[in-house]
Amino acid sequence: MARIEGVDLPRNKRIDIALTAIYGIGRKTAQKVLTEARVDHHIRTQDLSEVEVAAIREVIQRHYKVEGDLRKDVSMNIKRLIDINCYRGIRHKRGLPVRGQRTHTNARTRKGPRRMTTKRPAPSTK
Repeated sequence: MARIEGVDLPRNKRIDIALTAIYGIGRKTAQKVLTEARVDHHIRTQDLSEVEVAAIREVIQRHYKVEGDLRKDVSMNIKRLIDINCYRGIRHKRGLPVRGQRTHTNARTRKGPRRMTTKRPAPSTK
């Protein structure tokens, strides 16, 4: 089983798809990594040799920030925005969309499920 940057890659997928299991590597980046490591894009993860896995691992470690380091940087950037109290930081703090999307309708991904309002009993006319 190929293990790169602390992530076990899926065995039965093509290596260019399997590399996207690593946080910070998408399809384009995976193709660039494989080209630089001189590994065939169509080979399955389970068919990789140890030399090919080592070449891929070395290219990723040398050129890309992935997994823990990238997560830490992203969270530090968000924390900085919150600390300086800018508009984007306030939106992060309140859990609202940050990039200008509408919130009157939609935005359920950021806002979470709708809060159900409890019905109040009608006032009695006695």
